[in-house]
Amino acid sequence: MLGLSWSLSAQPRGVNRDKYRIHAQRTDEHITIDGILDENAWKLAEPTGKFQRVTPTDTGYAIAQTLAFVTYDNTNLYVGAICYDPTPGKRPAESMKRDFSFNLNDNFMFFIDTYNDQTNGFAFGITAAGSQADGLQYEGTKVDYNWDIKWRSAVKNYDDRWVVECAIPFRSLRYFGGEKEWGINFGRLDLKNNEKSAWAPMPRQFPHAALPYTGTLVWEDPPEKAGPRFSLIPYGTSRIISEKENGQGAKWDWNAGIDGKMILSTSMNLDLTINPDYSQVEVDRQQIDLDRFELFYPEKRQFFLENSDLFSSLGKTGIQPFFSRRVGLNVPVNAGVRLTGRFGDRWRIGLMDIQTGARDTVPASNYAVTILQRNVFSRSSIVAFMVNRQVTGSYSDTLTGIMKYNRVAGLEYNMANLDNRWTGKVFYHQSLYPGAKADASAAGANLTYSSQYLKASLDQAWVGADFNAESGYVRRTGLYEIFPSVSYLFFGSQESKILSHGPAVSFKTIFEPSSGMTDRQTEISYVIGWKSRDQLTLSLSEDFVRLGEAFDPTNTSGARLPAGSRYSWKNAAVKFDSDTRNLLYYSIEGLYGGYYNGNRLYLSTSLNYRVEPYGSIAITANYNDIKLPEPYNSAQLILVGPRLDITFTNNLFLTTFIQYNNQIDNLNTNIRFQWRFAPVSYLFIVYTGNSFADDPMMNKNRGLVVKLSYWFN
Repeated sequence: MLGLSWSLSAQPRGVNRDKYRIHAQRTDEHITIDGILDENAWKLAEPTGKFQRVTPTDTGYAIAQTLAFVTYDNTNLYVGAICYDPTPGKRPAESMKRDFSFNLNDNFMFFIDTYNDQTNGFAFGITAAGSQADGLQYEGTKVDYNWDIKWRSAVKNYDDRWVVECAIPFRSLRYFGGEKEWGINFGRLDLKNNEKSAWAPMPRQFPHAALPYTGTLVWEDPPEKAGPRFSLIPYGTSRIISEKENGQGAKWDWNAGIDGKMILSTSMNLDLTINPDYSQVEVDRQQIDLDRFELFYPEKRQFFLENSDLFSSLGKTGIQPFFSRRVGLNVPVNAGVRLTGRFGDRWRIGLMDIQTGARDTVPASNYAVTILQRNVFSRSSIVAFMVNRQVTGSYSDTLTGIMKYNRVAGLEYNMANLDNRWTGKVFYHQSLYPGAKADASAAGANLTYSSQYLKASLDQAWVGADFNAESGYVRRTGLYEIFPSVSYLFFGSQESKILSHGPAVSFKTIFEPSSGMTDRQTEISYVIGWKSRDQLTLSLSEDFVRLGEAFDPTNTSGARLPAGSRYSWKNAAVKFDSDTRNLLYYSIEGLYGGYYNGNRLYLSTSLNYRVEPYGSIAITANYNDIKLPEPYNSAQLILVGPRLDITFTNNLFLTTFIQYNNQIDNLNTNIRFQWRFAPVSYLFIVYTGNSFADDPMMNKNRGLVVKLSYWFN
């Protein structure tokens, strides 16, 4: 049984909503956010019951217990917690940076389902060192931590406990006014006991943020719908850039722009940007490119990341009709507007329109995305969308690879049952452009079942040979793909040092309709996880490739294997991940076997050392030794990336990142200083330089940027 409710209008109830309930009383008392729960409002507040263990096992009560409280006034939601600490020793804290890594810090978090749909909500967290995290929840179990709002928190540490006090402005949340109940859950990670716990329990295969398992927050007097609010975030930059590789000396320029945020209601908001600047965005993590198709690099620009789940969740990995990195890739972004929110109990809307300028032979264009989502059944939804790229500047048919317009329209059905064990998607996309043929569509379907022991999934996709999504990310066209996988976990006894172990099998096959199978990969693996949080993975794989185009397997501009040639090979791999609770932790991976018509040795390591709570030192290194017969290139490819993170305070950070990549003959240095001098207000000083890997003294380009932004609210 999938547990679906066949009513389109009935409001779904979460698994724990009726059993786990906490009442919030309104207060007129002034609450000082200092980490001391001494106000009378806290003494009158109803505490949660005992927290229950989620990991390493999801049975019994937590060793490190927690009490959480909720109260509120006309402007703020207040959350307090007493995190008892029965185990002597220092409380682990990776650093004091904002949006901390969950698994590397002792922390307390709470998750709010304001719409009561068990799908979208808000996440807030604070570590024992006082670091904050805030994020938007989507798809029931995922959190986007790029969201950033004004809220206050404080922590007090004692020998046997640490105390949290938070104030969340109602104006920062999105909700329907007058709702008597919200979904809520409280979670705790205690690293000394290797224990994750929650007030409203959940199976261990789901994260803390699982909205289907929230309890209920019952309001004494529900918060009312708020009116429109507006804030502005202007910025200014000054930069010096040298392009020695292009024969250009140092040049100075400046820039300015503004972002605007308008909250139209407690469930709808409008974001604006004019002449945005992304100079403070961290550089991409480089990759050794051994792929026959385009590599994927994630979006990092703030405007495209906030409230992005509606736009980024279209399609599936490798078949995405809209990929925001296409916007402003080689041209400036002049302005953009985005409207996101809800109307009614079950409707959600997303509108985005962005205008880019022209540069060299690339004309100015407009990118528009329209999405309408309707929630159905218990936790499922139907989505209709349209993506449009339209040249708005001067256009000529002689422009290579640029169409006058390119559009993709589609329908999707996202399925999730009430307890999130069954999830899936079905979609159909149609591309529209000048000269489009009949085979310009893409479709897919996937279904996943997750229990404590068994996870099984089946993923299928079809991409027509003429499907074209210029504003998206589509790795290849003209194919049918099928990808089943299954894994099973056995759990050790209470006395065993092994927490879990089990096999996994996957089988991915790609066919071309006219010529048959082109790719096949079969992988068998076995994972062993210890209670100490060490993990070992062993795997064997078998690959088959029939090349559709000539290809150099080293991507070093050598001789290419001919199109139509066929290759089969086998690989064995091992990976070990150490306990991340240690100050020094690491990951080691090795692979050896065939590779097209030759052999490949792959070694990778990641080494991390924390200087709590002031930062961390990390280094990652990848080595590929590829041996191919003459006349094809053999290659020894090296990618090394040391990184230094220093957090002087909760608002003052320094990051230094170096990348050496001999495949592209490049040494990249990125140094970023960040001062959060007021809520959502920053000073950035960023240095970026690129040199030749073989001769680091020979500079390609470098630049120094100073950027200042301030939130007027």
